Amino acid sequence: MPRQFSNPLALAVLVFLFERPMHPYEMAATLRERHKEESIKLRYGSLYTVIERLMSGGLIRPRETRRDGNRPERTIYELTPAGAAEMREWMREILRTPVKEFPQFEAGLSLLPALPPEEAAGLLDLRIDLLNQEIEKVNAGLREAKAMKLAPLFTIESEYRAAGLEMERDFVQDLAARIRKDGCGFREEWGKSSAQKAQRAKQTSRRNRRS
Repeated sequence: MPRQFSNPLALAVLVFLFERPMHPYEMAATLRERHKEESIKLRYGSLYTVIERLMSGGLIRPRETRRDGNRPERTIYELTPAGAAEMREWMREILRTPVKEFPQFEAGLSLLPALPPEEAAGLLDLRIDLLNQEIEKVNAGLREAKAMKLAPLFTIESEYRAAGLEMERDFVQDLAARIRKDGCGFREEWGKSSAQKAQRAKQTSRRNRRS
């Protein structure tokens, strides 16, 4: 049976309310304080939409409305028994079952021959530079967490991200070298095809200018 919810932000809401009742602003602040925005996309509009859907699904419910000083009233939400059960099963499913995703880079690789081999290799070089920058950014965050003596349990997703980025960088470095060497076994045909397409594009452009 398909899961009713798939947005990771909805799962974060369920987990936070499993810890304790919260109002939406506190949920967002908790997400930021724990540096989880790299893994879970946060927008306030989306957060309130998620909360409304979780309420409609009977997974969370309002507990009380509170006003602090001159601030607007805030509704504090709590997890229902059904929400706790859904949260546990959702977590089990995520950790247990690999899911086919459709990242843009994989789609681009599947259509690689649309660009000339030299251009493709050059663009991959640029990607390598950006990947190295991102790897250093993630590793800097991990070093900071270690200096703060934060238990590794709370930075597992950053370790996973760093490992994935390093694997991607190594793959892209090898791919760029293979393209330059022999076009992954198709260099001559790939080069000819790209040249012919470029020539046709020029001819079409000339005709359009004349007409």
